[in-house]
Amino acid sequence: MNHNKVLEVENIIKIYGKGENRTEALKGISFDVLEGEFLGIMGPSGSGKTTLLNSIATMIKVTSGKIKLKGEDISSFKGKQLSSYRGKKIGYLFQEFELLDNLTARENIILPLSLHGMTGREAGEMLKKLSWHFGIEEELDKFPSQMSGGQKQRVAAARALIGNPSIVLADEPTGALDSRNSKVLMNRLSVINEDEGRTIVMVTHDANAASYCSRILFIQDGRLFHELRRNVGTETTEEFYERIVTVLAQLGGGSADVL
Repeated sequence: MNHNKVLEVENIIKIYGKGENRTEALKGISFDVLEGEFLGIMGPSGSGKTTLLNSIATMIKVTSGKIKLKGEDISSFKGKQLSSYRGKKIGYLFQEFELLDNLTARENIILPLSLHGMTGREAGEMLKKLSWHFGIEEELDKFPSQMSGGQKQRVAAARALIGNPSIVLADEPTGALDSRNSKVLMNRLSVINEDEGRTIVMVTHDANAASYCSRILFIQDGRLFHELRRNVGTETTEEFYERIVTVLAQLGGGSADVL
């Protein structure tokens, strides 16, 4: 693994509301993400994990602290710089797929490329590679209504990766899938992370999905509660799963929060 820092989160605080309605969603969280890491973020509902992901995605502006992508402070981006960051530097994978119904799988996947100025040939090669990797070659000419949930999410994953973003942000990507399809998706993401060194940050409450990560941050009440690293090479996903479940149980009611 390359040890360059892709993402640096420095003491971020996010406060909603004022006076009696004031809520501190993030209370000074700091961590780095290295190139090629597959980082999981876990915690009970309301712990701040989605606020954290949305802050990195610049969907939410933090109250204080800094978020840097490859050394650039994204919390200060505005206008063109911001839309370029959202379009080119990050790929998104959402729980509900967010595919456009009137476009085929192929059109959905290459949609972000119109923002990137990638040429037709280059885009074609990337599309071919990703559709093979995610096993969706047969689905390329279908519309979302003709696909299963698992197929839709694999199309969405190919779309998140096609522009070669610095980092992929995944928000509960297995949340709408059954266990078989979850396993297929996590397997594919894990292979692309290991073989191509793609950096992925995933929020999940699913310990099975989290067991594919190389490291997990557990968040409770807007603070970092614990961190686990998988002993890559020696520890199986099953063994890592057991350790994750143990921490979730300590998070208090955590185990009930695991599907």
